[in-house]
Amino acid sequence: MKKRVIIAELGILIGLFLFKSCAAKMDRQALVDLMENYIAAVVEHDPSAMPLAENVKLVENTKVTPIGQGIWKTATSGFTDFKIFVADPVDGQVGVIGVIGVNNEPTIIGARLKVEKGKIIEIDHLIIPKYSDSLHSNMAKVREGLITPIEPTERISRKEMVKIANSYYEAIVNDNGDLCPFADESQRRENGGVSAGAKTPEEAYDDDFSVFRAMKCGEQLSTGVMSYITDINRRRFIAVDEKMGLVFAFSIFVHDGEPKVMRITGVPGITERENNWGPFDLPAAHIFKIRSGKVYEIEAIGYMAEHGIKNGWE
Repeated sequence: MKKRVIIAELGILIGLFLFKSCAAKMDRQALVDLMENYIAAVVEHDPSAMPLAENVKLVENTKVTPIGQGIWKTATSGFTDFKIFVADPVDGQVGVIGVIGVNNEPTIIGARLKVEKGKIIEIDHLIIPKYSDSLHSNMAKVREGLITPIEPTERISRKEMVKIANSYYEAIVNDNGDLCPFADESQRRENGGVSAGAKTPEEAYDDDFSVFRAMKCGEQLSTGVMSYITDINRRRFIAVDEKMGLVFAFSIFVHDGEPKVMRITGVPGITERENNWGPFDLPAAHIFKIRSGKVYEIEAIGYMAEHGIKNGWE
């Protein structure tokens, strides 16, 4: 009898161990489902529907925000067809760039959840203010490359994926596109609009930035046209999605208002460009598609904020 009790107790202990192990790690689909359910709970204004840790921290647009406030009060509808998930089972994090309804208006959001032992312990919301009557038409449908898994032969290590994503920021602040391994067909979009790698005249559209917009990503950065960006700091590489070849990152683009005139090189007929923006910071989220060690699609969102802001996690 004693032997049976010991075996039964051992079975219970093994079961508890397996349960805790499973609870500690969520697979990729479970993390995606968690984010879907989270946004649904936000829309319903019901924090109790989610497994929130007692000490969960929420930062919305760089401000520490109580659960139940911010878009917990103003969200009116869930994801449209535009949603890009970056799920990281290794680190227990999931990020998304998507479009939801806020105050009955389609609104771009970058969000992040961190899970530990089955509980959400950290949350980020990056809500992009409305700048025009409607979102860019590119925010209606996600580029196929961002939602297509990569082949196993195209995968590289997690460490190398983060290194490549970081090299993008280095290429910007050093005005040197060669620092990042861009694919020739790489395209960068910002709040939906194509900002580099335009493939058609419609994507490049006719304004004083058209010639730069039509350039390859690396080529553009080497002209100095981004030299008004002083620094890109508080870089947080949130999630590495090895199946999809995606890296999700938050950062702050710092602009101190200098130089007043940017020196442009390698562009026929253009030797300088005025910087009339003045000092400001720009909280941003980026998703990088990396295949075989090269950056293909870049999806970026951000908004202009006051100069000298904190990011809510310092």
